[in-house]
Amino acid sequence: MNRSTFSGHANEHARSYYAASVGALPGYPVLNGDLQADVCVVGGGFTGVNTAIELAQRGLSVILLEARRIGWGASGRNGGQLIRGIGHDVSGFARHVGQEGVRYLERAGIESVELVGQRIAEHGIDCDLRWGFCELANTPAQFSAFQGEQEHLASLGYRHPTRLVGPADMQQVVASRVYAGGLVDMGSAHLHPLKLVTGEARVATALGVRIFELSPVLELGHGDSVTLRCAAGTVRAGRLVLACNAHLDELEPRLSGKVLPAGSYIIATEPLPEALARQLIPENLALCDQKVGLDYYRLTPERRLLFGGACHYSGRDPADIAGYMRPKMLKVFPQLREIGIDFQWGGKIGITANRFPQVGRLRQFPNVYYAQGYSGHGLNVTHWTARLLAEAIHAGHSQGMDVFSAVPHMTFPGGPALRAPLLALGMLWHRVREVLG
Repeated sequence: MNRSTFSGHANEHARSYYAASVGALPGYPVLNGDLQADVCVVGGGFTGVNTAIELAQRGLSVILLEARRIGWGASGRNGGQLIRGIGHDVSGFARHVGQEGVRYLERAGIESVELVGQRIAEHGIDCDLRWGFCELANTPAQFSAFQGEQEHLASLGYRHPTRLVGPADMQQVVASRVYAGGLVDMGSAHLHPLKLVTGEARVATALGVRIFELSPVLELGHGDSVTLRCAAGTVRAGRLVLACNAHLDELEPRLSGKVLPAGSYIIATEPLPEALARQLIPENLALCDQKVGLDYYRLTPERRLLFGGACHYSGRDPADIAGYMRPKMLKVFPQLREIGIDFQWGGKIGITANRFPQVGRLRQFPNVYYAQGYSGHGLNVTHWTARLLAEAIHAGHSQGMDVFSAVPHMTFPGGPALRAPLLALGMLWHRVREVLG
C-alpha cells in the first residue's frame, strides 16, 4: 500500500491526492526588492487569487504575496465540493440585514457556484469539473426538511434540476444503508481544487498580477499607504487585502481572533474497479451528510473514493489520519473493507462562531480589506467575496459587501491558547445532543 500523509516540508504542498495528480505546477519568484502597486493581496488561496483577478480586470495594479505556495492551504487540499450556499441557514441574520438582505445572501449562495463555473469555462481551466451533488439525510426529520428546501429553491428561481430521493430509492445515488433520504442538486458540483486555484493563478498573471511565493509578511505598517516587509523586500500599496483565512495567525490580531483554525481530514482509496465505483455512486455525484462532524465524499476520474470530514477543534491532528478516517468510511461503505488507502492528508479551515463568512474593511484602517471564515463553504464563497472586495476597492463601495459586513462577529474568548479548547467543548455538546436527539 502506497500510503502518503499530510505531512512534508512546511512550505510545500501536502502530499495529497491533489498534489500527486495536479501535473506541472507554475513556479513564482520570491519577493526581492522594493515594489509598489495599487493593491497588495496577502494570501495565495482562492480568496487572494480571485481578488487579484477581479482587481486586474478593473485596471488596478496588483501584487500578491504568498508565504508558501499558491493553493498551499485549504484551497489546494479541500474536499473539492462546489456546493450552493453561503453557510448554514442565513435566515437567522434577518435582524441584521433585513429580509431583502437575506434574499441577497440566498441568491449569492447560488450565483457564487455559477461564478466558479463561468470562470472555469471562460478560461478553459482543466480541473475535473463534474456537475451533480446529493445532500444526505441522517434522520427522517432531515429528509422531511429537504422538501421545504427544494420548494424554497424553486421560489428563488433556481434553474437547475433537483429531485428528492426517498429512503427506499437511495441505491440510485449511493450504495449505503445509513441514510434516510437525499436531495439531488445538479447545480452543484465537484472538482480538483488544486488544479483550479493554480489555473486561476495563471489567469491572474496573464492579467498582469505579480505573484510572489515563499514570501511571508514579517511586518505590516499602516498609514495612507500600507507597507509590507518580507525577508528580502517590501511592497507599498494604497490598499491591502488580507486573504489568509485560517493561516492569518497574528499578522492582524483584530481579525485572527474572530476565526478558529479547525482541522479537517481526507483519505483517498486506491483506484476502484469500474463496477464497484459505479455501484457505490452510480451518478458520480458529490455527497455530504448532515451530521455536526459531517462526512463528505466523491469519486475522482481515476475512480478513487475521496472520503473526508471529522472536523477537529483541538488543534491536534490525528497521528494516523487513515486509521482515524477509515472506520468512518467503512460505516458508510462496509464493502470497501479490503480496499487500500493510498493517500491521507489534512488541513485547516477557518471557522467563525456564527458559521458565516467575514467580509469587510478594518474600522481603524479603512484601506485594509479582508475576507475569511468560510466555515466549510469556501470553494464558492471565496469567489463571490473576491468580487465584492474588488468592487469596493475599485468603485469605493459594494452593496454586497455592505450586506455581508452588517452581520456582527464575535471574537473567540480566551486568546490564542484557549480558543480551540473552548470551541472543542462546545462542539462536543452539539455532538452529544445529536446522538441523544
